[in-house]
Amino acid sequence: MGKDPLPDEEIAAQLTELPGWDREGDTITRAFGVRYHGGVALIVNVADVERLVGHADIDLRWDHIRFRITTHDAGHRLTAADFDLAARIDRIAAAHQAQPHNA
Repeated sequence: MGKDPLPDEEIAAQLTELPGWDREGDTITRAFGVRYHGGVALIVNVADVERLVGHADIDLRWDHIRFRITTHDAGHRLTAADFDLAARIDRIAAAHQAQPHNA
């Protein structure tokens, strides 16, 4: 998966393929509603793929979890690897019955 920073047009196109993910500067973010212990299990599953694909900052609260993704090796810019990780997080979150959350 490419680690070259993407131009703004490509980032916008990638976001149309990932409903629920929002751009915040040079990161993409999404939150899910999930009980705390379910969030811990979700983190473990995401960590297994995250180390292979890209980098995510994870914020776990009592009733929700938020992911913020950027590629540190690309100067904290968005790359194709970030969007691949976001898609993987969506699939993992669905498997854990996490619900989209407006955090």
